[in-house]
Amino acid sequence: MPHTHSALPAEGKNLHRLLGLAIGSVGVVYGDIGTSPLYAFREALKPVGHDGITRVEIIGIISLMIWALTIIVTLKYVLFLLRADNDGEGGTLSLLALLMKHAGRHSTVLMVLGLIGAALFLGDAMITPALSVLSAVEGLKLAVPQSADYIVLISVGILFALFTVQSHGTGAVAKFFGPITVLWFVAMALGGLLHIFDDLGIFAAFNPWYAVTFLWREQFLGVVVLGAVFLTVTGAEALYADLGHFGRKPIQLAWFALVFPALVLNYLGQGALVLKHPETASDPFFLMFPEWALLPMVILATAATIIASQAVITGAFSLVRQAIHLGFLPRMQILFTSETHTGQIYLPSVNALLLIGVLGLVLLFESSEALATAYGISVTGAMVVTTIMAFEFVRIRWNWSRVVATVVLLPLLTLELVFLGANMFKIHDGGYVPVLFAAGFTVVMWTWRRGTSILFAKTRHTDVPLLPFVTSLEKSEHPPVAVAGTAVFLTSDPETGPAALLHNLKHNHVLHERNIILTIKTVSRPRASEAERFVVEPISARFSRVEIRFGFMETQNVSKALASLRRGGLKFDIMSTSFYLGRRKLVPDAKSGMPYWQDRLYIALANTAADPSDYFRLPANRVVELGAHVII
Repeated sequence: MPHTHSALPAEGKNLHRLLGLAIGSVGVVYGDIGTSPLYAFREALKPVGHDGITRVEIIGIISLMIWALTIIVTLKYVLFLLRADNDGEGGTLSLLALLMKHAGRHSTVLMVLGLIGAALFLGDAMITPALSVLSAVEGLKLAVPQSADYIVLISVGILFALFTVQSHGTGAVAKFFGPITVLWFVAMALGGLLHIFDDLGIFAAFNPWYAVTFLWREQFLGVVVLGAVFLTVTGAEALYADLGHFGRKPIQLAWFALVFPALVLNYLGQGALVLKHPETASDPFFLMFPEWALLPMVILATAATIIASQAVITGAFSLVRQAIHLGFLPRMQILFTSETHTGQIYLPSVNALLLIGVLGLVLLFESSEALATAYGISVTGAMVVTTIMAFEFVRIRWNWSRVVATVVLLPLLTLELVFLGANMFKIHDGGYVPVLFAAGFTVVMWTWRRGTSILFAKTRHTDVPLLPFVTSLEKSEHPPVAVAGTAVFLTSDPETGPAALLHNLKHNHVLHERNIILTIKTVSRPRASEAERFVVEPISARFSRVEIRFGFMETQNVSKALASLRRGGLKFDIMSTSFYLGRRKLVPDAKSGMPYWQDRLYIALANTAADPSDYFRLPANRVVELGAHVII
């Protein structure tokens, strides 16, 4: 039939696009979890390896790993959370933005949880590159023994180069990310297949009874092992955070068709290898491969860890941009490294902070074994936060009853709390690092949010209501001198007269023939539709009130938006338009709503904020700034 023939090309295109996105997601979404086999099983064996490792212990640990991947990654993230989206976007802050609209009396609790989750992700963004690259480069000890003394130096060089090239964008390199990571997973799967037949008894690990009995028998030692087992699911949060980049189906296809089978085969192979050759427990991943394949695997592993690190770094950039637009961080310089993909961004200040943190961790811990002890707390903490927020999501958006939501999510939360508790035993061995990072980031974001609220409240008493003010100007017997052109006054409160407008009248005694009171609003959706982009309200013959709306994932390009507004009917010549900005110099006040140290921190953050003319993409030669002192 004719319609059948016409449908086939469309179906073919859709399939081709799905496969392309799935391969791309392998590089970006699964890079972190794909490097876990380098160190996860090795670290899980160490607590029980002092008196010799028994057969039951090896099978029990592999069983724990397989079921952790099944329950946490497959059930929670791939099948459940990927459906909990905010207009197609995922991640902690996307979920927070959605929930805040319906939060009510729980808003403060949800906000704190969201900030903690975001801060934990940023802490993870520092540890992941350091641990992944170190663990890959350490394979050189086996392939090229004489390189052992240079592992840290080589790792530092790779990481420094990685952060240096961020400013050039990842578009060109990204084309190779997916295929290289696909090759990595295939190589891991083949490595596992080579050794599964060393001891077919390893297939008993599919029985969860071995995992349960291992924990029951080992007791406290089993809890310690759990902290290492959790390394197998690190990177699961990236599944959710990258939802908007690839979509649910490509991510799910990549997981079930390649990533999950490859991980399971590799862990089974490592387990079978150690069952037959207990001496390989020191580094079971690299010892799976024949001597001739060691160096190629080290090179491939290094490439895979660089890709995993790249994914975490770009994820941190995206998260910080969301935090800025949602009012949790001051404006920062955001550079776009692609003309076609707005998601490819570069934040110089965040990049520098991550570089310092990552290099500091490599130089402080010097080995992946030592650094692995610091890993896990940030990831488990972020997972716990996501599960708690998901409880509110299913009740608000899916209309689940409290009982159903509890029955479904409480087992997940309990499991994650057990993992979090197990990782807490690492605090004194380096686990304090992500805790300190997360605490610091949380304090910074909370301080900015609270300080901004206090500043807004303090300036309210000096505000002049806009409508009566415009009326008084229009009816004044001695109106200010009229000048040609258009003046755009940026303000956060459209109901009051902008400070820049008041200062201009006070000091220059002039008023433009057209005046636009402009408010930029970030909506709680990733992107604002064109239909809701503008709200234009004429106030008088000379004044208009305009609101431009952006989603929290969008670039707030005011010049481009105003050009669209002109085409929509608001008449003004951009070349005869001046943009007026109010600049505040903040002075700390001991009687403020915040402690003095927090006042100083808020002021320091405000001083580092990006220039609004750059941030909002205003024409540089058309901006006028007028300043004032404000006590906070």
